Amino acid sequence: MNFQQGEVLTLTIRAVFFDLDDTLLWDERSVEETFAHVCAYASSRCGVDPHRLEAAVREQARKLYASYETYPFTQNIGINPFEGLWADFRLGDNPNFRKLQQLAPEYRRSAWTMGLKETGIDNPELGAELGQLFYEERRKRPYVYDETFDILKQLKDRYILLLLTNGSPDLQQEKLDGVPELASYFHHIIISGNFGQGKPSPELFAHALERAGVAPHEAIMVGDKLTTDIMGANRSGLHSVWINRRGMERGDDIVPAYEITNLMEIPDVIRKIDANA
Repeated sequence: MNFQQGEVLTLTIRAVFFDLDDTLLWDERSVEETFAHVCAYASSRCGVDPHRLEAAVREQARKLYASYETYPFTQNIGINPFEGLWADFRLGDNPNFRKLQQLAPEYRRSAWTMGLKETGIDNPELGAELGQLFYEERRKRPYVYDETFDILKQLKDRYILLLLTNGSPDLQQEKLDGVPELASYFHHIIISGNFGQGKPSPELFAHALERAGVAPHEAIMVGDKLTTDIMGANRSGLHSVWINRRGMERGDDIVPAYEITNLMEIPDVIRKIDANA
């Protein structure tokens, strides 16, 4: 249900916080299509099975990423191994970003070279080429969900909109730059790498609430990840809204206040909260 023109709403909810990746931007599709493109190219070069190569590179990237001394920091900030395959880490005051900046080129080369080797192909030169190709091709694939702009248009003039995203400052900004009109809908944009802690940190949520100028019960947090978006919102007293597009099952350890399958359901959620206030 959409908001109707002239509809009078209570002010119980004053702010809507959004996650970015796989909530507004379809990051998973971007990554999948990039892997498919690069692995198809690799197959044309050396005959490797593209699906087997993708699985091997994903596995080797995770292992290599976890072996670096920067791993605890990337976990805290919320930077995953596949973002590391195309990030530069140029920005951010934390010294770990400078370490990541130095590691990134070798990480890309090694992840693809090791992935090739797992499939029986020992070719460091091709590994380096594939690492560079992934780095370039991922940037060409910014996707938003069909309803992203429709819901933002509905909400912008009625609520304070705040974007709360985990990640590296320059990479998250590059994602926003890839869809230039997206940032204009938000009154505030907070990137965890600039703050020093990532979701579900209570300190980060407290910072976001302060920026928005609202109390926890006056805000909803919409996100796709139970362990970051929903856990953080629950711990901090916000109304948590889990966007579950793929019908994923969850346990009882992290329970969202509301579950939706499409962002256009947000007005209904707000009505329910207002009605129960």
